Amino acid sequence: MSLLLPPLSLYIHLPWCVKKCPYCDFNSHQADRFEHQGKLPEEAYLAQLLADLEADLPYVAGRPIQTAFIGGGTPSLMSEDFYYRLMDALREKLAWVDNAEITMEANPGTFEQNKFAHFRQAGINRLSIGIQSFQPNLLKTLGRIHNREEAIHAVDKSRLAGFDNINLDLMHGLPEQSLEMALEDLSLAIELNPEHLSWYQLTIEPNTEFFRRPPSLPEDNTLWGIQDAGQNLLAKHGYTQYEVSANSKANRRAAHNLNYWRFGDYLGIGAGAHGKITLKDGQIFRTRKTRHPNHYLNNLPEALIIKEAIEQEDLPLEFMMNRLRLFETFDLQDYEAYTHQKLPTHLIKACENGLQQGLLDPHEWQHKRVKTTKKGKLFLNDLLELFLP
Repeated sequence: MSLLLPPLSLYIHLPWCVKKCPYCDFNSHQADRFEHQGKLPEEAYLAQLLADLEADLPYVAGRPIQTAFIGGGTPSLMSEDFYYRLMDALREKLAWVDNAEITMEANPGTFEQNKFAHFRQAGINRLSIGIQSFQPNLLKTLGRIHNREEAIHAVDKSRLAGFDNINLDLMHGLPEQSLEMALEDLSLAIELNPEHLSWYQLTIEPNTEFFRRPPSLPEDNTLWGIQDAGQNLLAKHGYTQYEVSANSKANRRAAHNLNYWRFGDYLGIGAGAHGKITLKDGQIFRTRKTRHPNHYLNNLPEALIIKEAIEQEDLPLEFMMNRLRLFETFDLQDYEAYTHQKLPTHLIKACENGLQQGLLDPHEWQHKRVKTTKKGKLFLNDLLELFLP
C-alpha cells in the first residue's frame, strides 16, 4: 500500500537586487556586479533553473504542483521574455492542479510596474509587493529605492494588469518609529485594499549591515503597543491574523505559505533555494542549492544539490515549529499523516506542558486537537522550546 504524500509546491529563487538592503539576510546580490553589457545572465540562469528542476523531478514522480512562489532577491528585475519562457517550460515539465496559486515578489519601482501586465499574461496570478514603509525617512533608512507615490501607484498598476490577488509586505518596529508612525503606514496599506497583508517586525539578523551597525530601534513597550494596536486595526478592517506575520481577508490566505507551515513538500530551484521532499518509502529529506549565482551558473545540476535526511528524533520539533506558526486548530493525527511516524510520547508530553502553562487550548486538547491560546501566540518561542529533543 502506497503512502499518502503531502501536497507539493514549487519555490523558484532569483538572487539579484538593484541594491542590497541593510536589514536583508536573504540570498540576494547586487545586480550590477553580475551584468554583462547592462543585462543580467537571463539565458544562462533560465537554462540552469530548468536543469536544476530536471535533477529534482525523480523525487516527485509526476506529483502535481499545488502552488508556486517566485522569490528573491527581486524577481521582477527579470524581463518579460524570461517569464514567458520560464512559465511555458514549467507547464511542460510539471503537472499542475487547476487554478494553482503562482506568486511573484515584486518591487514597487516604476521600472518593474511596466512589466506587471506581462507577468500576469505569462501565468503568474498573485503579486507580493515589497513596500516595507510609506514614509520617506524610513524608506531611506531601510535602503529602499522606491518612494511613497511609487508604492501606491504599484498597487493601482497591478490591478490594471489583471491581478485580483495581491499581498503587501510591510514592516514595523523600524528605527526611531513611533506607534503613530507604524499605524499611519498600516492604515495606508489597508486603504489600498490588498487581499493579503504581511505585517512583520524588523529583526536584526547576522551578516547584515544593520547587524554590523545597529540602528536605534523602538523600546519593548512601544513594540508591544504597535503589535497590539496594529492587530486590532487589521481585525477591524476584515484582516484575520492566521500566522505570526500574515493577515488576510476571508478565503485569501496564502496557499503557498500554508503548505510550508502545514509541513507540506516543496521543490526548491535556483541559487540558494531550499526544498523538502517526502519519498514513497516515507523518508523525508531537505535539499539546498549552492548560494552564489556564479557558482550556481557554473556547476552541473548533480553538483548543485545538498541532500540531508530529517532524522526521526528531529521530526516532532520540525513539525511543530511549522504547525504552531499557524493560528489554526489541527488534529494530532496530522503528525502521523505528514511524517509517517507514530505520534511520539515526547510530543504529547510537550503539549501537556504547554497546556499547564496556558500556551495551548485545553478545550481543543480534549478532542485531540492542538490550538495556541492568545498567550501562546505572544510567547511562541517559549512554546516551541517545549518540543526540543
